[in-house]
Amino acid sequence: MSVDWQSIGEIGTPIPALQRRIDQAAMVAYAGATWDWHRIHYDIEFAKSLGFSAPIVDGQVFGALMAECLQDWLGPQVWVRKLSFRFKTPVVAGATVRCEGETSQARDGEFDVDLRVVTVDDEGNVTTTAAVGEATVVRR
Repeated sequence: MSVDWQSIGEIGTPIPALQRRIDQAAMVAYAGATWDWHRIHYDIEFAKSLGFSAPIVDGQVFGALMAECLQDWLGPQVWVRKLSFRFKTPVVAGATVRCEGETSQARDGEFDVDLRVVTVDDEGNVTTTAAVGEATVVRR
């Protein structure tokens, strides 16, 4: 993959979006990989007792999606030096999420990206913002 570092450095350059449906099986696999077995992430009745329609996606999944989105875009020639994010809205099992963003600042050999994970309906329209974040990416 060849990256045009000049265009990336332009503020507002969009990053290619990463879209994924997060089903219950994916949530259980993530819980197993991270050893996070909180009942709200897999127990339907427990989640419903708290007022949710289904188990809640582990918020750390959004950080993983942000990192994956950046790596898919830029490939192995970059490192994600810093990534931070905050949750905005709970997301339930079965939702489709999309990670998207744009460059916000560039310096010699590195740049910053504003990121967000949104939920989308069947037509691709944004319904909520699940998480917002910032990353610094460094050219190797």
